[in-house]
Amino acid sequence: MNRIVVWIAGLLAAVLVVAHQARAAGPAADPVFGVWLTQSKDGKVRIAPCAADPAQACGVVLSGKGPNGEDARTLTDLKNPDPALRTRPIVGLQIISGFRRDGEGGWTGGRIYEPQSGRTYKAKMQSGGPDALKVAGCVLFFCRAETWTRVE
Repeated sequence: MNRIVVWIAGLLAAVLVVAHQARAAGPAADPVFGVWLTQSKDGKVRIAPCAADPAQACGVVLSGKGPNGEDARTLTDLKNPDPALRTRPIVGLQIISGFRRDGEGGWTGGRIYEPQSGRTYKAKMQSGGPDALKVAGCVLFFCRAETWTRVE
């Protein structure tokens, strides 16, 4: 009888620990949130809820390489159309903004900034499974898509 009571108490404790951890973690994270390696493997971007509006998704450059293999930590936003912003470092630069959830794993209505050209495009994102993210930048109705790979 003693063993049964100890076993039930242990089981109850385990259930309470799991329930507490699930509650502390909150709702499951969206599949697009995480750290992604670009298709060209020259940059890593963290996508997460925007600080100003957690219902939106934003993305920040974590690391990367320039067109000649330079470390992104040494690069600035030289191609930005606003001369006042051309001294901003690339690492830490928000390049994804304003995305709103559009169904399971889909995000639309956002913009993606391309530091290499200084251009901003309308964009959409879609989870391609647990380790793939399809990102498309669009001009009018022409879109160019890439598949990014999850690294975290």
